[in-house]
This record gives sequence, C-alpha cells and structure tokens, in this order.
Amino acid sequence: MGIFDWKHWIVILVVVVLIFGTKKLKNLGTDVGESIKGFRKAMNDDEKGPEQPPVQPQPTAQPAPPTQPLHQPHTIDGTAQKVEEPIRKD
Repeated sequence: MGIFDWKHWIVILVVVVLIFGTKKLKNLGTDVGESIKGFRKAMNDDEKGPEQPPVQPQPTAQPAPPTQPLHQPHTIDGTAQKVEEPIRKD
C-alpha cells in the first residue's frame, strides 16, 4: 500500500466533485481537450513548413555594375583595452 491507495483517490474525487460540481468539471475537460487539439494542429502546421511565398515581380531596370566585389569581407580596425572592474561599496 502506498501513500495514495485507490480509496484515497475515490475520496479526493468525491471532494472535488462536491466543491466544483459536475458542470464545471465537464466544461474544464472540454476546454482542456480543445486546447490540446489546437496545440497538436499548430505543431503539425509548423512541421509542414511554410508554403512557397508569392513570387515578387522583378524590376525591369538594370542595376549599375558594382565597383567592388559583392562578397568582400568586412573588417573593423580597433585596439582592445583593459577595463577596470568597478569598486563594490558593500
């Protein structure tokens, strides 16, 4: 016998029914079921992935040729300096 025997669960169930009533418990069960269905539907929609986006019309004007290569790496020049820790006033 454990701490919660089947007799204990019967008593708990009776107390819950007396406190909340069967109508509220039925509504609660329905709401939880609908929430689970909505969650599963959302998860299935995410797994399918987004559908193909609508095709954007291409501009007819030709862009000017770039003067620099498109994939040129960007570098930032700078020097590292040590930062002093603030003094605690505890």
